[in-house]
Amino acid sequence: MSSSQRASIYERINADILAAIKRGADKWRMPWHHDGSLAARPVNAATGVAYRGLNILTLWAAAEEAGYTDGLWGTYRCWAKLGGQVRKGERATLAVFWKRSDGEDSDDDEASARRPRMFARGFSLFNISQVDGYVAPETPRLPESERIIHADAFIKALAIPVIIGGDMAYYQPSTDTVHL
Repeated sequence: MSSSQRASIYERINADILAAIKRGADKWRMPWHHDGSLAARPVNAATGVAYRGLNILTLWAAAEEAGYTDGLWGTYRCWAKLGGQVRKGERATLAVFWKRSDGEDSDDDEASARRPRMFARGFSLFNISQVDGYVAPETPRLPESERIIHADAFIKALAIPVIIGGDMAYYQPSTDTVHL
């Protein structure tokens, strides 16, 4: 991949995230306020593995813009293998796959040729809302009372003081406290 292609991937991802911020900064909803559905964290349709890093923001922004209510994503081939068909005219969302190169194919001097390098490769994802012929398995959703129990257990497991009250949630390193 050339440096101009790599820059293009970065520019497109940055532009998508900036547009999402400008589009909805006043109505942003914290993604952890949800009913337990997959929209909370984008997941690969074939593997069930949650996307990580920058892809989470990119897919959240795309889902918010298009009004997708499900966080199930896959490539065109992924959906085809699962028996689905991406509808004609649907637009893909750019995601990034980071790969480590051992640098063995470099023409540089010997020391830099052995130094590992990371590079990004863009790929296209479609949300389940853009696909016909695929029915996702039912996702179990915890009732609110059980979600509260899980949240309370998480807070207790932090083993640090948690102060409830105020209008912001944050961690304060100077006092080692969590504020909710």
